[in-house]
Amino acid sequence: MTKHAAPKGQTATNPEFPGIQVTTDGSGGIVWGETAISQSACAYPITPTTNMGVSFAAAVANGKKNLWGDTLLFLEAESEHSSASSSEGFALAGGRVSNFTSGQGLILMKEVLYVISGKRLPVVFNIGARAMTSQSLNIHAGHDDVMGVADVGWGMVFARNAQETTDLNIICRRVAEETHTPFMNVQDGFLTTHTLETIRLPEEELMKRFVGSPAEKLKALFDPIAGTMAGVVTNQDAYMRGKIAQRAYYEKITPALRAAMADWGRLTGRNYGLVGSHRMEDAEYAIVALGSTAETAEAVVDHLRETRGMKVGVVHPYAFRPFPAEDLVQALKNVKAMAVIERLDIPLADSNPLTAELKAAFSDALTGAPGMMPISRIPAIVSGVAGLGSRDVRPGDLVAVFEHLAAGQRRFFTLNVDHPTALPVVDSPDIRPKGSFSMRGYSIGGFGSVTTNKVIATVSEDLFGVSVQANSLYGSEKKGLPTNYYLTLGPERIRAHCEMEQVDLISLNDANAMFHGNPFYGLSKGGAVFIQSHTTDPAQLWEWIPGYAKEILLERQARVFYVDTQKIATEEAVRPDLIIRMQGIALLGVFLKVVPYPARQNISEQALFEGVKKGLVKYFGSQSEKVVNANLRCVERGYQELKELPQEVMTGAGKKMKSAV
Repeated sequence: MTKHAAPKGQTATNPEFPGIQVTTDGSGGIVWGETAISQSACAYPITPTTNMGVSFAAAVANGKKNLWGDTLLFLEAESEHSSASSSEGFALAGGRVSNFTSGQGLILMKEVLYVISGKRLPVVFNIGARAMTSQSLNIHAGHDDVMGVADVGWGMVFARNAQETTDLNIICRRVAEETHTPFMNVQDGFLTTHTLETIRLPEEELMKRFVGSPAEKLKALFDPIAGTMAGVVTNQDAYMRGKIAQRAYYEKITPALRAAMADWGRLTGRNYGLVGSHRMEDAEYAIVALGSTAETAEAVVDHLRETRGMKVGVVHPYAFRPFPAEDLVQALKNVKAMAVIERLDIPLADSNPLTAELKAAFSDALTGAPGMMPISRIPAIVSGVAGLGSRDVRPGDLVAVFEHLAAGQRRFFTLNVDHPTALPVVDSPDIRPKGSFSMRGYSIGGFGSVTTNKVIATVSEDLFGVSVQANSLYGSEKKGLPTNYYLTLGPERIRAHCEMEQVDLISLNDANAMFHGNPFYGLSKGGAVFIQSHTTDPAQLWEWIPGYAKEILLERQARVFYVDTQKIATEEAVRPDLIIRMQGIALLGVFLKVVPYPARQNISEQALFEGVKKGLVKYFGSQSEKVVNANLRCVERGYQELKELPQEVMTGAGKKMKSAV
């Protein structure tokens, strides 16, 4: 396995358990942990957490046992409500259980969530946070669902990326069982659940030691010899006594969570706290955000400090329940102003949830409330809404937020939407690590682009020793509609959780994208464009390209490549149903021919394709060697048959075009 520097945000020391380097998404990281430490999962499929349930069920079907030799169980109930009740029952019987849900599914569970916390059942539910259906249905990222259940008595932590959701899942399990309190481990739907990244999976020995055996940690309440009543009917004299008595459990959560995070940092070198801060030591202005937005903001902060000298920072609450009031106040008390950016909007409230809690924390500190270090002033607190339904929160949007804070303007704003409250964007910086390479692709009906992105990411990480980030705009490919996908390779962690506006390769699997808008925006000077084309005549291809596109390609000094991947896939596919997918796989050959890393690292063509075959075996080896070899031939032909439009064709046609105008 390729070794390289620890991703940004992790220590580069020599911890006892540095992790197993892989390329996976947030869902994959969760399944790795849950199939190792849990005994069962009860779930009902709902996007975007379906992959977690499917993968857990696959492990069960393959007879997988957890780290203590227990055979895993999986129950797919008739609804999310039923799956929560099933989790409750499994936990009451003394078992270690998980659940995977999102959006409407989480809200449907709410009745049972109160019961689980009231019975002190230490389950962990993994949430792919998703926008709630309101004026329309949306399956993408939003925090409406988790904020809708923030009052049910569960611990709640938020991860910014796949690494963090993988680690926090294990941390949550330990704290839940130590405090007899259920936890939700929250990640952003699609932006984290489905985005491939280079991460380090926790080793089996680490998980076994850190969490401990379920047989030793858990107690069965369904014991006919020594039974315990739970969920009984109580009247006026008893209900409140039982409710208030539970505060004794909640008082233990904060110290238990701090201790577990400290132990995890000592063992792995990956450090967490109730609150994460980035460059806040001398910050005058700060962004506060939950989830992936906070990591994008970190990269923007570094850019603004390096290019403009702005004293800006980012604060990210890992814990939302228990709410880390004192930690947040201490992190933010010295700024002039802060912007709290949230992935939901509650117009009838005075403020959205995180903003409201933060204001209350500062008010308590100002008035000297017990448990809070007193402060002399409250910084200006403004509230922003962004990223609803996975709408992009781009670097330029976050630059606009800091400019807005410095100007001291209105108390509420929105980002990246056509509305009077939206902040104007005047600067869209490139926040990728230096030496990165990014691709944006356009296809119809997928053309295997989702799988291709995964294969390219995995092969690139293994071959080139780079950090990768790969995602697709899900939702259209299964309907045969246009689909975009993105991939970035870099020398360190890619922190932007949005569409890359600056790209080095544009792949037009669907060449008609040129006639339905401008797919070339953000193309770097001297960048490359691949066009899926049936023609072998370069002059004919150049003539077919629309005029505006020719001007852009010439101005950008772009290199234009073309090959007929559909022909390759048709000739190499072992089954007709694989043609579309293998058309996308041929793009891997195109990518390897264009990407600069083989030349930079002096990787031979033979070594290149040996690495490709290893990657293909990971994805298709379970089907047959015949399928693997067919995919390999597609990659080889995409690489070898790729042609480049001669500069004389492009410049000659360009001169004719201009003279005609």
